[in-house]
Order: sequence, then structure tokens, then C-alpha cells
Amino acid sequence: MNFRNLFNALNLGIIILDSTYKIQFWNDWMSIHSNRKAEEMLDQNIFDAFPNLNKPVFLRSFKSVFTFGNFYFFSQKLHGYLFPIPNVSSFQSSFDRMQQSCTVCPMREGDGPQVTHICITVQDVTEMAEYEKMLVEINHRDHLTGTYNRRFLNSRLREEFERHRRYKRSMSLMMIDIDHFKSVNDTYGHLCGDFILKSVSDTIQAALRRVDILARYGGEEFCCILPETSFENSLLVAERIRSHVEAASYEYEGQTIKVTVSIGIPKSAELHDSHESLLKNTDIALYEAKVSGRNRVAFSS
Repeated sequence: MNFRNLFNALNLGIIILDSTYKIQFWNDWMSIHSNRKAEEMLDQNIFDAFPNLNKPVFLRSFKSVFTFGNFYFFSQKLHGYLFPIPNVSSFQSSFDRMQQSCTVCPMREGDGPQVTHICITVQDVTEMAEYEKMLVEINHRDHLTGTYNRRFLNSRLREEFERHRRYKRSMSLMMIDIDHFKSVNDTYGHLCGDFILKSVSDTIQAALRRVDILARYGGEEFCCILPETSFENSLLVAERIRSHVEAASYEYEGQTIKVTVSIGIPKSAELHDSHESLLKNTDIALYEAKVSGRNRVAFSS
């Protein structure tokens, strides 16, 4: 039975290789999505056509399938993709390349035991991967401000602190509190308070780098992890945040509202033996900023 028409009708990629890794079949799905026609791919060595596959993990898997006749799977979660095909999904995506789940399986002539060819199937799972990524993001975000939530902060702070201790890399932490926030709620209402929380968080985020991790710690408090940042540089960042918030005017239902923030920074992450200790010291520094007059940056040892 000739399976060529069947393979061309399938909504997934089919590539068949011989024992020298030369391409013997390249179905229509692969032609359309890779923009490489079957005529130009046939008899090409797969590693010449796709040098990114010429790596130990892929070579071992292909050899294993030829030698033992087993199946091998490449999941999107571990590898992203095997074939660097541009992502043309209509779904809004952050992936440049099509995300793929691939299976490498043996092919035999008749009922013989000898594997003569291998077949690679390529499934486009870009939309599924994007949905999963979105769900993870939603689980890590504060629903009001869009910043990270406290659970994610605790997890990342532990990771960054361990990296800081292991590799002797700089890191800083700061805690930010909106001054007299209760009076905003009392004067303008809780909806306005929510608006101020979101607006101030946007102002803070605009003063940070993309690698910095801003999270809502609770109520009107935010916490920010600054990777690869010395204490001296963190003071500059904190002062930039403080001055930007002080200079900002937030318009809500015809009212112009101005607020300030107090910021606490521990003097040195190196002096702490755990991320919990570092966080506690940051909270102490924030308390110092508040009791000493607010709208200022304070640090603790």
C-alpha cells in the first residue's frame, strides 16, 4: 500500500530518513510550514539541512532508534522545537519559532527485525504552549496591579539569594510603601485607591530594568528584587523611584491626586544567611523610612 497520499494529508510533519540520515520523504505539511519543497530536501543529510540537530542528544536518540528499534520523544517543554520553523500562528504569541512535539520512530521492511528507516513526526503545539505560558503568568500575577504576587516573590527571592551566595554575585532588595494610603481610600473611596495602587506600580515599573522583579507584597506595599545590583546602585534606583512617584500627578474622575512613597533597603545582602533574614531586614529599613518622616529612602545594616 502506498502511504504517500496519507502522509501528505496528515496535519503534522512527516520526515523519513535512511540509515545514513538522508531524507527520503518530506511531506506537504513540512514543505508548507518550512518553506522548503520536497524536491530540494530529498537525499539531503538531515544534519546538513538542519545543523542544530547535529548535537550529542539528538545523535544518540537517532542511533538508539536505528539500533534498538525503540521510540524517542522530544517534548516542547524540554526542547522547544527540533526544526527552526518560523511561528506563523494567528494566535498572539511570544514565540519566534513554532513550538513542536516530535516523535522519532523505527521503520522496518515487511516483518523483518532490522530497522531500515526512521520516521520523525512534527506536531505544532505553539498555541498550547502559549496558553500554558499564559496560565503560569496569571498564577504568578497580582490581579489588580499586574505585578508579580507574593508567592512568586518568595520563590524568586529564594532562587536569587541562593545564586548570590553560591556565585558571589551582587543582589539587592527593596520594599516600597505608599505613604498615607489609608487617607486616599478614606477621601476618594476604595475604587480610587485601586487606581492609585495600579498607577503607582506602573510608575515604579517604568523606573526598573526588565530583569528586576516587582511584586505586590501586601496592601499598599511592594517589594522589588534587583539582581546583579550593588547596594550603592540600589540606592540610586530607589531614589529614582521615590522622585518619579513624588513628581507624578494621577488623575481620577476629575481629581488630581499626588502621593509619595517610602523605601527601605538592607545595606548588604552578604550579611544575611537566608532570604528570610534579608527580607526581614528590608522590612526594618522600610519602617525606619516611615518613622523618620516618609517620602524618603532608608537602609539598615
